[in-house]
Amino acid sequence: MAHESKPSPDSGRYAARGVSASKNEVHAAVDKLDRGLFPGAFCKITPDHLTGDSSRCVVTHSDGSGTKALLAYLWWKETGDARVFRGIAQDSIVMNIDDLLCVGVTDGVILSSTINRNAKSIPGEILAQLIEGTEEVLGMLRDNGFGIRSGGGETADVGDLTPTLTVDSTATAILKRTSVVDATRIVPGLAIVGIASHGRSKYESVENSGIGSNGLTSARHELLSKYYAEKYPETFDRAMPADLAYCGPHRLDSPLPGSKMSVGQALLSPTRTYAPFVIQLIKELGLEAVKGLIHCSGGGQVKCRRFGSGVHFIKENLFTAPPVFAELAKVSGTDPKEMHQVYNMGHRLEVYVDPSQTGAVLAIAAGLGLDAKIVGRTEASTQAGKANHVTVIKDGHTLSYA
Repeated sequence: MAHESKPSPDSGRYAARGVSASKNEVHAAVDKLDRGLFPGAFCKITPDHLTGDSSRCVVTHSDGSGTKALLAYLWWKETGDARVFRGIAQDSIVMNIDDLLCVGVTDGVILSSTINRNAKSIPGEILAQLIEGTEEVLGMLRDNGFGIRSGGGETADVGDLTPTLTVDSTATAILKRTSVVDATRIVPGLAIVGIASHGRSKYESVENSGIGSNGLTSARHELLSKYYAEKYPETFDRAMPADLAYCGPHRLDSPLPGSKMSVGQALLSPTRTYAPFVIQLIKELGLEAVKGLIHCSGGGQVKCRRFGSGVHFIKENLFTAPPVFAELAKVSGTDPKEMHQVYNMGHRLEVYVDPSQTGAVLAIAAGLGLDAKIVGRTEASTQAGKANHVTVIKDGHTLSYA
């Protein structure tokens, strides 16, 4: 018999660490603002005031690597290998461009990077790796057909604000209004195809754990041991309850159960980009066939709830949780409801298409070495006022998010 999980606001171990899976307070403020030309799109889209061309629009997006940069800091302090920060550069870039992909941006992107550091903790060799890593990732993206160039950036020495560093980016693009993928077209009657966050695609040089760059505050503390709290107190909020700070059983070099990676390698696995896939998807299927693209970043498997209208998102065929998520759940005791709202749990991109188009979507993914599967479907909302809601059915649990 399935176990019913009732809807609840942010709670549990994730919220106790000062982070929010739902970001309700952020949305309460932002949702009052102008929503742009396509109010239901994945990113805000504004008129092209740069050139004044009424047939075009502008998308600007800001994001970063989040607290994953602290994992790179720990790795560097323990090993002396500053090259780990090249992966952090990728995290910051991909968290921007993969959101832009969801509105149809595949070309003409300018990226600006911002590094805030404590110069006493973060020397020039780390800055060099971040800057060189950024150029390396931009080159990889261009090699795979995604048009992006560096617009420079800023490195700020702000020791009063951070004991270590933050790595952020802003990406801006101009595109034709007729080229926008508008998530308002997510309606009942569609298939949901999930594109795996883990494994090794044809355009990746190493295996990917699937962790991405969301939920790393909790992932770091749940998996890593008190050794890091004692040796590197600069890497966590001292106001956090002591029993939640680095409370796990592992070191960075501990083997990750069920994986060939160590725990540190899995946590630091650079965020996969779906750019080659989305470029080919739009080219082969056409914009009309792609009803919506959802980047399951902040909010995990519940991110989709904010898009479309009158939709019940039913996900009953998710991927088996990759080892990093399985170990997280095991050592932390975090319940399935919170796990699926914080982490991507196996796929970080969703494609919404008519059921007749699923074969084509799966074939494109397979051609790029990406695991993909039909993870669910959309039906009419059963909530009062036809509000969107999500049901995840997995491992004997029915998880409801309204």
